[in-house]
Amino acid sequence: MTTPALLFPAISLFMLAFTNRFLSLGGRIRALHDQYKSDGGESVRKQIENLRRRVHMIRRMQGLGVLSMLTCILSMVCLFEDWYMAGQVSFGLSLAFLMTSLFISFLEIRISVHALDILLEDMERE
Repeated sequence: MTTPALLFPAISLFMLAFTNRFLSLGGRIRALHDQYKSDGGESVRKQIENLRRRVHMIRRMQGLGVLSMLTCILSMVCLFEDWYMAGQVSFGLSLAFLMTSLFISFLEIRISVHALDILLEDMERE
């Protein structure tokens, strides 16, 4: 019962980090939207495409994080009721959801580095 309980703080912190990323991207998208309306440059368009992909990835990361939390709770309930096999399976699912969420997070970080490269290329041209 204690092993699944150890995931609660980790999952909560990941969810907080994912939400902060989402809010940060939302602010950046709003700023780029205004810039695109006034300027409409190719660099801004590329950044908007990049941000769209990242927002969708963060949505998937958050969804998998929620599924991880729910299956972790389910595993604790199963273990509390002495349904050991169901508890182990649901805990394994919880870990799989969390690992998938973290893998998508890794990919999203790589895309964010690409977005910074776009900005640096734009600065080098000027």
